[in-house]
Parts: sequence; C-alpha cells; structure tokens
Amino acid sequence: MRLEIRCLGPWEVEADGEPVQIAGARRVGVLARLALAAGRSVPAERLLSDVWESSSAATAGKQVHIVISKLREAFAAHGGAELIETVPSGYRLAIEPDHVDAHAFTSLAGRARAAHAEGSLATADALFRGALGLWRGTALAEVDATWARIESDRLEAERLAVLEDHADLRLSAGEHRALAGELAAYVSTHPLRERPAAQLMLALYRDGRAPEALEVYQRLRRIMVEELGVEPGTEIRELQQAVLVKDPELDLPPEHRAAPGRPVAPADLPAGTQAFTARAAEIERLRTDLTGDSETEQPGSGPTGGFKAEPPGTAPTGPARGEPPRAGAAGGGAVTVISGPGGIGKSALAVHVAHAVARRFTDGVIYVDLHGSTAGLTPLTPVEALRHLLRSLGLDGTAVPVDAEEAAARYRSLTAAGHLLVILDNARDARQVRSLLPAGPGCRVLVTSRDPLVTLDNARHLRLGRLDDTEAVALLARVAGAGRVEAEPEAALEIARLCGGFPLALRIMGARLAARPDWSPVDLAVRLADATRRLDLLEYADLAVRASIAVSHEQLREEPGRRDAARLLALLGLVDLPTHTLATTAALTDWTEHRAETALEHLTDARLLEPAEAGRYRMHDLVRLYAREQQVTDEDRAGAARRVLDHYLATAQQACTLLFGGGVVNGVVPTERPGEELTTLADANDWVRRERDNLLAAARQAVRDADPSTAGLANAIIWLFERRGWFPELIEVAEEALRLTEEEQDWTARAYLLQGLGSIHQQLGGFQTGVTYLEEGLACWDRAGQPGKKAGILNDLGVTYTVMGRYDDAHAALEEALAIVERTKRKIHESYVRNNRVHVFYRQGRHEEAVSEARHALALTEESGGAGDLGIANDSLADAYRACGMEHEAVERYRRAIELQRTAGHTMGAAVSCWWLGHTLYDLGRHEEARRSWQESLEVLREARLLTPAEVAGYLAQPIPDTPVPIRNQL
Repeated sequence: MRLEIRCLGPWEVEADGEPVQIAGARRVGVLARLALAAGRSVPAERLLSDVWESSSAATAGKQVHIVISKLREAFAAHGGAELIETVPSGYRLAIEPDHVDAHAFTSLAGRARAAHAEGSLATADALFRGALGLWRGTALAEVDATWARIESDRLEAERLAVLEDHADLRLSAGEHRALAGELAAYVSTHPLRERPAAQLMLALYRDGRAPEALEVYQRLRRIMVEELGVEPGTEIRELQQAVLVKDPELDLPPEHRAAPGRPVAPADLPAGTQAFTARAAEIERLRTDLTGDSETEQPGSGPTGGFKAEPPGTAPTGPARGEPPRAGAAGGGAVTVISGPGGIGKSALAVHVAHAVARRFTDGVIYVDLHGSTAGLTPLTPVEALRHLLRSLGLDGTAVPVDAEEAAARYRSLTAAGHLLVILDNARDARQVRSLLPAGPGCRVLVTSRDPLVTLDNARHLRLGRLDDTEAVALLARVAGAGRVEAEPEAALEIARLCGGFPLALRIMGARLAARPDWSPVDLAVRLADATRRLDLLEYADLAVRASIAVSHEQLREEPGRRDAARLLALLGLVDLPTHTLATTAALTDWTEHRAETALEHLTDARLLEPAEAGRYRMHDLVRLYAREQQVTDEDRAGAARRVLDHYLATAQQACTLLFGGGVVNGVVPTERPGEELTTLADANDWVRRERDNLLAAARQAVRDADPSTAGLANAIIWLFERRGWFPELIEVAEEALRLTEEEQDWTARAYLLQGLGSIHQQLGGFQTGVTYLEEGLACWDRAGQPGKKAGILNDLGVTYTVMGRYDDAHAALEEALAIVERTKRKIHESYVRNNRVHVFYRQGRHEEAVSEARHALALTEESGGAGDLGIANDSLADAYRACGMEHEAVERYRRAIELQRTAGHTMGAAVSCWWLGHTLYDLGRHEEARRSWQESLEVLREARLLTPAEVAGYLAQPIPDTPVPIRNQL
C-alpha cells in the first residue's frame, strides 16, 4: 500500500489514492508526529509529552496505545496495518519520507538549491516550483499543540526562504517584470525582511523603475529606524548605492535578456492569503464571468504557496492555454465589480480567483492597488495608475505619456488585441477606474471597491456579504487551529456571530487565539461580548503582537530547560546590536558559548529570534521593543552591557595587534574579558568585516552609557577602519567619544582620539582641520604630563604638512618625532617616522637621501613590523626609486607592497600602490600594463564603495587618469 500524508495545508491522508479518514485530534496529532519523523522511531515518551501535553501520567501510556491501535485499524481497511511498527521504547511510521509532503518539500528544495548552484537553472526552476506547489495552506493547521506550532513556524520559515531562493533564480533568468508585482505584495506582508526587499529593488531597477526601487529602500529604512532604531544591513545599503549610480553590475547579462519582439508577460499578482476559506459560490460565479466556463483549475482551499508559479511545460486543465476567455452564458461583460464594506474580503477573493484563472490569459495579469480606501494614503490618480499599467506592459521613461488622455490612449492601443487580466483593487469610485479599462475584447477586469460602481458601462456586479456561521467558524479554525475550535464549538460560533461574519475581524480573533494558547474560545467570547471593548479587541492589532510575544516568552519561562532563553530575551534588550553572535551573547550573559548557543536556539525555535548569517541571530523590531520593556535585575542592568562592550574592546584591540603589530596601536587599555580568539591576519580581517555594524553600534552605546571602554573602543575602531577608507563613520564615532573625554578630563584618551581625527581629516582633504586637531592633541599630552608621547602626533602632523606642500614644517615635525622615538628605542615607531621623511626628501629633490632613508626604514620594519607595515615600507621605497628614475626597481617594490597590503587588509594602501605602479609602468612605455594597474586600483576603490562605477569609467576615459579623489591625499 502506498500511503501519502499531506500536512502543508488541510490535513489529508490517502492510501493508494483513496482518502483515509482519521477522526479525532489525538489520532491526527500522533500520526502527524510520526509522519514528520517518517522512517525513524519516535519514543513513546515523546508522543506523550507532545500530544498529551496535560494528561495524567497514569493514563497517558494506555491512551497512546489505544490511539496507535485505532490508527492501525484505519490503515488495515486499506491493507496497511503494518505501516505503524512497534520498536524498542516507541513507534515508527514505515513509509518513505517523500510520501509526506513536508519531507518532499524539504527534499525538492534541497535538490533545487543544488541544481541552482551547479548552474542547471531549468532543473532548479522546476524543482523550486514543485516544492512550492506542495503548499496548500498553513502547515499542521489542524494540530493544536505546542510542538506542532513550533514545527509549523519552522516550515513556514523554510517556505519563505525557498520563495526567496526561487526569486533569485528567476531574477537571474530575466523574470524581473513578472517578479516585481509578486515581490511587492510579499514585501508588504514581510516589511522587515531585507532579502525580498533587495530582490524587489533589483527587479524594479531592471524593469526601468529605479525611483521605485529607491522608494523600497527608503520604506524599509524608515520602518527599521522607527521600529528598531537600526539601519538596514550592509548588503542592501550597497544595493541602494548601486541603484543610485546605475551600477552596470546590476544589469541583467545579455544572454538572459528577453529576445526582441517577445516581451515577458506581466504577472503582477500578489500572493494569496494563507487562510482563504469558503466563498465557493462567489468563486464559481467569478470564474464564469472571467472565462465563460466553470472548468478552470481551482487552487486548494488554501494558497498556492506564495509567488505564482507554473512549472515549465505544465499543461493547464480545461481549454488550452492561448485560447481566449469566452463570454459567459448571458453574454459576459468585460468588467466585474466586487463591492462590499471594508474587511469583508473583497481583495482576498479577487486575488484568489485571479490565481485560479491566470493561465487562461496569455498576455499576463496586471494588479494595481488604487488605494481608494487605504488609511493614510492618497488614492492614485488615473494618470498614476496608467503609468503603473503601462510599465507592466513594458513601457517606461519617455515612452509613458505625461498627459492623462494620451496615456489612456496608449494603454487602449496596447490592449486592443490582447488577452489580459487586470485587477484594479481598492478603487475609490467609477471616475478613477474608467480610463483604466483595457480595450481588447479578450481582456477581463476585476475591480474591488466599497462603492458599487454602478455607473460603469458593461460591468457585472457581485455584492459581497458576510460569511454565514459555518463559513465563519471554518475561517476561525483555519487561523486559530482546528483542535481548539472543535473543542469548544459553541464558543467558536459565538465569536463568529460577534464578529458579524466579517473575515477581517475573524482573522484578528483567530490570530489572538493562535498567539494565546492559554486563552480558550470561551475566554475570547466573554471579552468580545463586552460591547465597550469589542472594537478595541478588533482594532488594536499592536496589542495582539505584544500578547503573542508575551505568550512565547512566558512559555519559555515555564519550561525548566528553556528558562535561560527567557532570561536572555530580556538581556538582549539591553544592547543595541544589529546582530547577535555566540561570543557576544556569552559575554552578555557571562555564560559559556555552549550555554549561550542553546538559549539562542531556543529563542529561535520560539520565533523570538531569526537566523541572520551563519552563527548570527537577528531580533525582529517588535520583539526588540518587547525585550526592552522587560524587567531585569539591577546587577544585570549594570553588568550585561558592560561585558559586551568590554568584549568588543578586547577583540578589537586583539585584531589591531594582529594587523598592525604588537605595541604599535595607540591607547591600548586593559580589559576584564579576553575577547573573541583571533589567531591570524585572515581571522582579524574577517572579524572586522563581519562585525563592522556591531562595532559602530557598540561604540555608540558606549558613549550613551558613558562606559569606561568608550575612548579605547573608539580608538581601536579608528585603527581598524582607517585602512579600509571607512572615514565618515570614524568621524562620527571619534567625535562622540571625544566629547566624553572632555567631560572627564581624560587628556591621554583625548590625545589619542585627536590624533585619529586629525589623520582622518587629512586623508579627506580637510588639512587645516586636521592640523587643528593634531595641535590640540599635542597640548593634551602636555596637560597629561607626558610630552614623550608626542611622537605619533608629530609624525601625523609631518604627513599633513607634506600633503599641504609645507615641506620645511613637515621636516621639522618629523625631526622632532624622530628624536623622541630614537630615545625610546622603538624601532617600529622609528620606521614610521623615517618612512614619512622619505616623502619629504624626494619632494625637496633630495633623491639619494630619500632612497637611503627608505632602505633604512624597510630594514627597521623587517625586524619588527607586520605585513601592513612592510607593505607601507616597500611602497615608500618604490616612491623613492621612481622619483630618482629607478623605474624597474620601483615596479618590483610596488608589486611587493600591493601583495603585503592586501594580505593585511589595507584597502587604501593597496589602491595607492596600484595607482603609482600604473604611472611607473606608463613611464616605462608599458602602457597596457599601466592601464591594467590603474583599473585595478580603481576597482579596489569601487569595491570599497569609495568610487561609483560612473566615476571609475570617467577616470579610465582619460589617457593618463587624474589621481582619484579617495587617494589624492595619501602619501
């Protein structure tokens, strides 16, 4: 016997194609638990704890034995009594995992990803569509148990990940126009997921809609800043910059572009709602209006699984694809209006039916939300709506007429011979709609509106009413869980009646029940019965969100093995980090990393955290706000954030030591914690890259908390960021920390920060500002009673004067610095000063002294410097060689400098060396090599987001390029 079990939507069990009736919540729960472990044993104790959550231990063992016997009887009627095997200490469902749709989904998704990685795009596309096509609604909706809710959430998270992976594939295949509408709806329901927002930006950009792409980013940023207090992540910020500069790398490769004369049919439909229920008569009526027959394939009672997806080569049922929709029996109108009050389900019905008939419209489906009754939004004008329609049909820019009448005429012309379905959702009145109706007899229009739009010509009308009691209870069960509703049918019926049969109200109530397992339908019915509270319960969705989070939090508190997670949630609210790692969480809690990881995973299982990248966790904005509201002990409030800041200070100083050599970095301060273990240059560079946003957030929090780590952390970040050209963020961090040192009169810390700010402003071209900061830093060392520590600032002052062309002042500052470092016998510090003297010498025409000094500096660096220092020393020697006409020797040293600085992660230094290598090669007559070296330098700067692609192209267009602005002030 072949058994098939489907739980990705309404519960279904089939034996050799015949339905198997499984009656009773416990039987369904046990079978579902066994099915999700198909082919593996499930201990009886696990079945008892998961399915019999509140039964007494004395009777539970007997109950599970009875349920297993009843399931075997049900399968025996189909010849499969042996399917549930008794194994030591438990039971096993003896079927292949792929006979359970949840396992089949996971398997297909894995194969799709593998095929995509191997470049088999057609295979991957078919597999993705097959995986998503298995979804018919909410997973395990009929199983009302904690384990089932956790598993349902996990499966839903995986479904969203697969949707997004598939979207990546479709973008690479040139389906950006079709994806744009689908992704817009998806992003609106998941406003804080950065990946689909980025995909929507790319789809819109490739469709010639760059302003809309930028609006997507601004909307995401506004929501994140307002609700979370954080900026979007690095990747999507970089994408926004790429859109702004029209980076050619965003363009679709030519081999994937649609062939001329074969436009991609629009497919703008948003995803259907997960809980669509009932309306069978209305669905049949609308299908008939749109297609002229009632045989069009119909989706399941739930959604199709997300983005509309049709496997390649799939033949539709009913009339062949390409056959135009037929008129209905009564002559059929081109327009059907669905009208009714707000919250009655007009939009959900229109989208649901449109998905069912979409295949019949060979020129595609266009969806437009006209915002006729959307709070806070102005209804679209007809010309705004026409622009959207024309873009969906392939026009943009100057091809879209500005004048409303001209745009309408162009739209009618494009649709005159088409087979197109147009969904005009949320219309305000007939005037808004009239010019949006397509001209072709093969086109059909669905309009939803609170207004009946009776003055529209040639329109059929469907007035949508309330759900009857049976339908209303079914919708409540679909959202809240069938088991809870079936357990208290009278209370569920009372809720349905108090909601007036309105789907929106029923969804809100169902969501409240789903979020509060401690509430029964009776409890909710009593609350709703109070007329003074009813509208509050139906309107204030933010309270439901808080309650939902609180339920998950409370459940963690109640389980002994998860109390760490409950405590951790409150502690996470004390730190303002964009992401959380094992190491930072261990510091926050003062636990081992293993204990911290267990708590993080429990929070993830409870959907209070979500995975970011490997080893990182991100907190939803609303969860963060909830976490900040929680009470913590005075000891935790004082110590937890302090430990995290100390952890970042220790690790940042460790990274500096690896990258710049022991004893080199200014202002190293002792820490209480060891920090994260970094052992190699690669470890340090990777940590800085991954922790960039967290380091900035930690530095800002240190300032706000007036933490003792503030100056040390800011100083370490200056060292780590400066070599990468991350200057604007450095200025912000250093100036905030500087204000604190003034209040505390910490002259030592202030001197180090002033030195960092002076160097940054010099590199940005603010020479006089840099000199001011550096001179103030010298005064701070005097006030601190440590004039012997002035060498570093004098060295930077010499660099600044050199770039300004004040060579005598530069020489004087460097001479004073050299005298100090020679007294301290710190060879690496001496090498820095001598390196900078090289640039003064050759600029003054003292070429032999420059070469001699550069060789001396390199010898000192080879004794005590790291890769970055050696790179700088080789670069200085190359500059000296070039200045005195030794170009061949200069080429060799520049190439060595580039190699060393790349190893050390010194972006700016590598770009500088590449640039002057190019000029040296040009002087040798090796012009092609020179141009490659210039291009390499410019690419380094572009990858660091210091130049735009357009600026790179501008420099490369010059026969001998000007020195790029980002490195113009580098020695």
